[in-house]
Amino acid sequence: MPKTPHVVVAQNGEAYAGAFEALARASVPNLLGKTILLKPNAGRASQPLSGVTTNPQVVLAAIDFFQQHGAKVRVGESPILGVTAEQTFESTGITEVAKERVELVDLDARKASIVPVPNGRVLSEIRVCPDVLEADIVVSIPVMKTHMHTVVSLGLKNMKGCLHGREKVRLHQLDRPAGLPEDIKTLDAAIADLAGVLRPGFTLVDGAIGLEGLGPSAGSAKQVGLFVAGEDCLAVDAVAAHLMGFEPTKIPHLRLAAEQNGGCIDLDKIETEPTELDGLVNRFKPAPTELSVEYPGVVVHDCDSCSACLSTVVMLLERYHSELLDYAGPDKKVHIAMGKSVEDVPAGTLLIGNCTANKKAQGLFIKGCPPVASEILAAIKRNTK
Repeated sequence: MPKTPHVVVAQNGEAYAGAFEALARASVPNLLGKTILLKPNAGRASQPLSGVTTNPQVVLAAIDFFQQHGAKVRVGESPILGVTAEQTFESTGITEVAKERVELVDLDARKASIVPVPNGRVLSEIRVCPDVLEADIVVSIPVMKTHMHTVVSLGLKNMKGCLHGREKVRLHQLDRPAGLPEDIKTLDAAIADLAGVLRPGFTLVDGAIGLEGLGPSAGSAKQVGLFVAGEDCLAVDAVAAHLMGFEPTKIPHLRLAAEQNGGCIDLDKIETEPTELDGLVNRFKPAPTELSVEYPGVVVHDCDSCSACLSTVVMLLERYHSELLDYAGPDKKVHIAMGKSVEDVPAGTLLIGNCTANKKAQGLFIKGCPPVASEILAAIKRNTK
């Protein structure tokens, strides 16, 4: 009979204390002499306490906890394209708390290892950072946040940052296989495939300050003060999603991962501490399905874009929305397209990123992976004089 997963929830307004408490109360394996790779969400050059990346005090708590249990600890990340791990560790505050204590690892520094994905729905193999494969235990330390493509971004989704370089982008560019249900995105299926070969050995969800709304990088910081920990990543993600106000079984990548590779996301079958969680639920504002809801006069055609291009478009709209409206088309709307699968779009559409190059005859193509928001505006001005 499968072991009942055990998940701990700690409530504390102080990030270090809350994270350490969750780890101390959780069931952990024998760590003496083990090599531990801490994998925070540090894939973007964001500021500490923004809710976009893992709180540095949570990372410090994990370092202290695992070192106190006799483990050799390293912290690693493979960030989004356009920034280096050194830059993201510095900007997120992780360098400051960790540099004198542990090795900070650029997971892209070494040549990728090719790992087969048995029985994958959309993946047959993946390019993985070798440091990940060499660790005895990988500890996923995500931020509690929403995501425009995957509903939430938690422990399993955070493991996407263990993929080497551009391999992370490839997961957004996969062809849709026949038979995949219409309500399932190829990205959801890809993350579920990852669960079979890259499931972390332990997960600590940082809910000190979460991110709601336009996740994974352009939402609003949300004070939560909850920390979720356990060995079973899917069970931890299910509990964290519930605490955010989402039904775990309705989150496609979690449901697929549980069905395909085993794991429990049924809260009735998870042993939680405390046993009653409803009083701790702090509902997150979900990510909007249409950016045009947030930005009047703008229509976004998004089909299989990656979070990097999505974040660029959000930044473009946040900074230059009023200026963009000056370049509206005959229907008095600004049309923006991104993603490899975007289909017919109105003439004059802004085509953002290299994935839209095959549609350049239909509008203004701005190359990049992704382009910078200011460069997009400059390109528009150059081509509409």
